[in-house]
Amino acid sequence: MEEGAPAGRPGSLGVGPGWLYSGKALLVRARSGRWLLTTRGRADTSGIRFLFYHRVSRDRDELAVTPSRFRDQMAFLAGEGYRAVDVVEAARLLAEGAPASRVVCLSFDDGYRDVAENALPVLADHGFRATVFLATGVIDGTVPLSWYERQPPLLGWDEIADLDRGHTLSFEAHTVTHPNLLALDEAEARREIAGSKVALEARLGRAVSAFCYPAGLFGPRERELVAQAGFRIAVSCEPGVNSAATDRLALRRIQIDARDRLLDFRAKLGGGHDTPLLLRSRYRRARYGMGEGSPRAASSAR
Repeated sequence: MEEGAPAGRPGSLGVGPGWLYSGKALLVRARSGRWLLTTRGRADTSGIRFLFYHRVSRDRDELAVTPSRFRDQMAFLAGEGYRAVDVVEAARLLAEGAPASRVVCLSFDDGYRDVAENALPVLADHGFRATVFLATGVIDGTVPLSWYERQPPLLGWDEIADLDRGHTLSFEAHTVTHPNLLALDEAEARREIAGSKVALEARLGRAVSAFCYPAGLFGPRERELVAQAGFRIAVSCEPGVNSAATDRLALRRIQIDARDRLLDFRAKLGGGHDTPLLLRSRYRRARYGMGEGSPRAASSAR
């Protein structure tokens, strides 16, 4: 699937240029190699790392990890004795101070159908669980994902409700239209955050407690709006490990990219990518701007 240009609606987000992903892959590989040399491949298991994906597909899409790579990654987790849990369970373990050794949290953003087609069977085979974050208006078809010219198929509400009752995937909130929350005024940001909770709870018939900031963009204002909406958990896209002291409304996640080799996956799981890549913060600030809020790293506890 080819990447599309942003549609241009207010606060919309888009996928970056191809050269960015090529450069990022080189930096990731260098860092993974350094991790292997310095640790001899021994993973840091001092906390819980949240690994996140978007798609599992053979499509030409920088957001798509191939099914074969995904199978290899999950097989590695199983072979190393990891227990994979969803976001709500991971937050519970952190709150209770339960031993986190060999626990990893898995999630998927946006609700692509290929997650159910290609990831779900692999997860189920290993007894793993994962969270899928949904933008409710995108699932409704009210708005498209702005970075695609031809949007890949998404899960439908009937499928989502059925899967949510199963033992592998659970669904949580990701705003209504997947905007850059920092670019919205406070009333609009509140509608996006609180509205997604209300809509998703109506569809699932249960309480929804976790939220995902689109593109990981948030500041003190967005965090407060998430808390006011009644969410107990929120995840960012800031890398790092989570401990009992980590802010539950700014949990760290590490993205698994389409170009990641198995060594890169091992390094991300094991602590080799717990800090942002060089110039990442500066790039994101230049690209997304400051808006009404101020981007805040997930390490800023409150």
